[in-house]
Parts: sequence; C-alpha cells; structure tokens
Amino acid sequence: MTTQLAARQGTYRATFDQLQQNPGVDAFRALRARGFARFSEVGFPTTRLESWRFTNVSPVTQRQFAIPAPTDLEPSVISAFELNGVEGPQVVCVDGRYSPHLSRVGELPVGVELGSMADLLVTKPKVVAQYLAQLARFDDPAASFTALNTGLLQDGLVVRIPDDTVLETPIHLLFVSTGGNDVMSHPRTLVVAGTNSQVRLVESYAGVSDAAYLTNAVTEVFVGDGAVVDHYKLLRESVEAFHIASMHLSLGRSATFSSNAITLGGAIVRNEVMAELRGEGGECTLNGLYLVDGTRLVDNHTTILHAKPHCDSHELYKGILDNQSRAVFNGKIIVARDAQKTDAKQTNKALLLSEEAQINTKPELEIFADDVKCTHGATIGQLDSDALFYLRSRGLDLEQARDVLIHAFASDVVDRIAITPIREQLDAVLLQQLPASRHASFATA
Repeated sequence: MTTQLAARQGTYRATFDQLQQNPGVDAFRALRARGFARFSEVGFPTTRLESWRFTNVSPVTQRQFAIPAPTDLEPSVISAFELNGVEGPQVVCVDGRYSPHLSRVGELPVGVELGSMADLLVTKPKVVAQYLAQLARFDDPAASFTALNTGLLQDGLVVRIPDDTVLETPIHLLFVSTGGNDVMSHPRTLVVAGTNSQVRLVESYAGVSDAAYLTNAVTEVFVGDGAVVDHYKLLRESVEAFHIASMHLSLGRSATFSSNAITLGGAIVRNEVMAELRGEGGECTLNGLYLVDGTRLVDNHTTILHAKPHCDSHELYKGILDNQSRAVFNGKIIVARDAQKTDAKQTNKALLLSEEAQINTKPELEIFADDVKCTHGATIGQLDSDALFYLRSRGLDLEQARDVLIHAFASDVVDRIAITPIREQLDAVLLQQLPASRHASFATA
C-alpha cells in the first residue's frame, strides 16, 4: 500500500474511531468493528479482481471523503426529488441519517415499522438485530465497499411489513446527499416483508449540488413466503458523484420480487444485485435502464442463485451510451443441484450513439441441475439506418427520427413501471435528455 493510500485509509480510520466513541447503539459498535476490520484488511477493490476488472475506482480512492456534520435541509430543497402525484409515506435520509422533519409517515397499518434504524434498535432491538447484516456479507475481497458501509454505519431506514399485511400506497425512501466536495454517506436499508404481505418501494438517491461526493449504499431485502415486493430504484445523483450500491435479496417459498432500476446520474456508478431464491416457486425480476454520456461509467452486476426447484428469474438491462462513456454488464445465474425446473432468462442490450462509447458485457451461467431452461443474450448496436430512413421518409428530420428510435429503445424498460406518476415523470426526463445525444458521429441517413 502506498504512503498516500495509507493516509487516505487513515481518514476512514479516524471517522470509524469517532463513531465508536460516540454514545449510541451497542449493536452498531459491534457490527461496525467487524465491518471496518474487514475493510482495513482488504482495502478498496482493484481491477485485479475479476468482478472489478472493467471498473477502476481510483477516482474514489484518490480522494479523502468525510462524513459531514448533521444538516437540516429545508423542505423546498428536496421538493425536486419528491414523487409528484404519488400518495403514501416518504421517509428521508440526509447524508445517511434519518430526517424526521423531512419525512411524512402518516397512519400505517398495525404492526408496520417504518423509520430510523438507530431508533428502532433502541426501542425494538430484536426487530432489526435478527436481520441486519445477515445478507450483506463482506467476506469476499470484492465486497470491500459493503465492509466500509458496515464499518461506518450510523443510521439507516427500516421497512417491516407484518404477515398478511397489504400496503395500498407506495413507500418512498429518499436518500439525499448535501453534496460538498469529498462528502460521503453510507445509507443502509433493511426491508422485511412478512408472509403473504405486499408492498411497493421506491428507493431514490439524489444530491443537492453538482459536487464530487460519494454515496456508498447497502440494501437488504427479506421477502417472506408468498410475499410480493415491487421495488424501484431511481438514481438522480450529480454527474460528478460516485455511487456504489449493493442490494441483497432473500426470497422465500412462492415469493415474488421485481425491481426496475433507472440510472440517470453519477460519474462512476456501480449497481450490484445479489438474489437468492431460497424457497420453491419463487420469482425474481430485475430490470434496468441507464443513460450515460461524457466520460461517465455505469456498471451493473447481478447474481441470481436458484437454490430450490420451480423458480423463475427474468432480467432485462438496457443502456444508452454517448460520447466517450463506458458501461459494464455482468449477469450471473447459478442453478444449484436441487433446483430442477428452473426457468431463467437474461437479456442485455446496449445502444451506442458514438464510435467512442464502449460496453463490456459478460453473461454467465453455472448450472448444476439437468432439468432447466436457462437463456441469455447480449446485443450491442447502433441506430438502425433503415429505421431512420423510414421515419425520415414520413416527414421527420434526422434529429426527430433519432429521438423516436432512442425513446422507443428506452421505453421497453420505462413502460414496465407500474406506478403511473413515476412512469410519466421518467418518460418526461428521458425526453429532456435526448437532445444531449443528438450529435452522434454516425447514424446518419
């Protein structure tokens, strides 16, 4: 380790020591100690690790990030990140800390827990302690960001839905970074959906400035037997920000989990999803859409483990790349020996609007059962010149024709969003961003 890197690691050590000295939840102190010990041992991931081969995080490691002092934002500051037209609870974290005055919980069904992880560990410790850090393991050197998140854990959000409880309105979990340069936050989210429960969650990440800050998020989701969780992730970070996130899923018998992730910001973004279908008859759907330009990088890594028979999984990831941007898609499907009658489908498509844009895609299948249906496909291409010619022959100019084709490509994912106001707002944002891609160096008539 170089002297400079050691000094930067030392800033994280100082932050850890300060957190350990502060009065707080004993469980956090014990968990933090384990997480930070592991981070100190392995350090940040490098491109020598296979799962990080195409994602160089040296722009992150070269900075000395710090957790800012608690800040009270005015409600008007976060209004741009609220979900207009969506009724239901909104729970806000600012720089990784729960903000009660920005949150609106309202009246919830009996038994529903929604709010600060630190507070709930004090009032109902067993609700959190039996689940926290059970899925987000950090033994692997590639999981050092998860170890760092755990080592610097202060607070987070908990969503717990009791058995046989159905929430009619979505829950919006909004994580806001106050932004200054070299500010970091480590959001932590724990979701526990009881047997036969149903919930829709919107997980949003945004920054109030254009600075280069770090968001290092970890989410754990337990989907009980027969439960249904409909999840959305909206990433609207600053284009100078770094966003590293992992979501860890456990699905019970006949459980259903679906996620639609939309990435619109970030200089370096890593979205990692690890799902385990632990009960027979489970179904997991992962969809993603990202728009990336300039020299930005978006990395999507997924791993789905089929541990039991008669489980289905579906994946569709689409990317639109312009300028000198880069993207990574690595999707792994693992079918265990006992997971007969598995049906797994994976599709990755990328649209390159520039000759300098680049994507590295790597679908993987590890199949240990013999009665399964598993397919994967990756398509990388440019705008169809025949389609462009057809649209122009119908009276559209080149820019309009390109916009129609790009919008149609992206809409395949956006249209899968079941919450109408969110779908309409994202469609509007997509249309606003299309003109920035009009000056591609090819795709002419």
